[in-house]
Amino acid sequence: MRKLLLGTLIATIVATPLPAATLLNVSYDPTRELFLQVNPAFAHAWKARTGEDVEIKQSHGGSGAQARAVAEGLPADVVTLALANDIDQLADRGLVAANWQKRLPNNSTPYYSTIVFLVRKGNPKGIHDWSDLVKPGIGVITPNPKTGGAPRWAYLAAWGYAAKAYGQDKARDFVKRLYGNVLVLDTGSRGSATTFIQRGQGDVLLTWENEALLALREQPQGAYEIVYPSVSILAEPSVAVVDKNVAAHGTQKLADAYLRFLYTPEAQEIEARNFYRPRDPAVARHYAGQFKPLQLFTIARNFGGWRHAQQVHFADGGVYDQIAAELGKAR
Repeated sequence: MRKLLLGTLIATIVATPLPAATLLNVSYDPTRELFLQVNPAFAHAWKARTGEDVEIKQSHGGSGAQARAVAEGLPADVVTLALANDIDQLADRGLVAANWQKRLPNNSTPYYSTIVFLVRKGNPKGIHDWSDLVKPGIGVITPNPKTGGAPRWAYLAAWGYAAKAYGQDKARDFVKRLYGNVLVLDTGSRGSATTFIQRGQGDVLLTWENEALLALREQPQGAYEIVYPSVSILAEPSVAVVDKNVAAHGTQKLADAYLRFLYTPEAQEIEARNFYRPRDPAVARHYAGQFKPLQLFTIARNFGGWRHAQQVHFADGGVYDQIAAELGKAR
C-alpha cells in the first residue's frame, strides 16, 4: 500500500506542469501591438528550444516615465525604451550594466524609426515641411519631451532642420515658435495619437513613422495622410537587460534570449509588419517599398550623443524648460 501511494504521489508530481517562468518587459507606448505578436513567437521558440513555458508581461507608457518607474522599483527584467538616454539613467543607478549598448548589435537597437507628420485628408493646411509647423494658425500635436521618447526625437529633428536651414543660432527661436503652436502636450505618443485622431484636435501630429503607418491601416481609408519632411532624425529605440532585477529573479538567460530574439529573421519580420524599420538586410529588402528613403540626422553626429543632448535640452533648467517658461509667460 505504501509503495502504491508513493508511486501515485510521484506520478502526480511528474504530471503536474511546472509554473511558467515570467519575464516583465517595460516598454514605451507604441510597442503595444508589436509585442503582442513578438511575445508568443518568442515563447514558442523558447519552449521548442528548452521545453519550458514562459509568460511575458508588458508595461507601457511614456519612455521617460517608464524609465523612472523602473528606477523607483518597477521590477522589469528587460526594458525596450524609446531612447538610449532613458536606459543610461538606469545604468547610472546601477540597475543596468554600464556597457549595455555593447552587448547587442547596432548599439542594442534591433529596429529603428523616424519622425514624420500625420495630417488630415487632403492636407488642408498645406503642411509639407518643418517650416510649415511654425506658421500662424497651425495646430501641432506632440507629446511632452519631458515624459516621452518620440517628442524628444521630434524636438531634435526640428532643431536639426532649423540649424541646417537657418543656422545654429536661429534654431532655438524656430523650436520656440513650433512649440508655441502646440495645442496639447500629452505624456506619450499614444496619448497624442488619441488627441489627434479620436478627439479631432490639431492640424498635424508629430509622431513615430510606425505610429503614422498604423493610423493609415486602422483608420477609415483616406482619412489621414503621411507627410515626410525634407529631413528628419534617425530614431533608435534601445533595449537592455535590467541586470540587478534578473539577478534577483533568476531570469538572466531568459532575458538575454528574449532580447536576442528581437534580431532574428522571425522577429524582424514581425517588426517590419508593425512598421518598424528592420536591421536584417534580407528583411529590409523585402519591405523596402514600405519605408520611404529619407535624409536623417543622427544623435551622435548632430547633437553629440544622448547624454549631451539630454543635459543641454531636456534636463531640468535646460533649453526646453527655458522655452516652455517663456511660452508660459507669453500666454
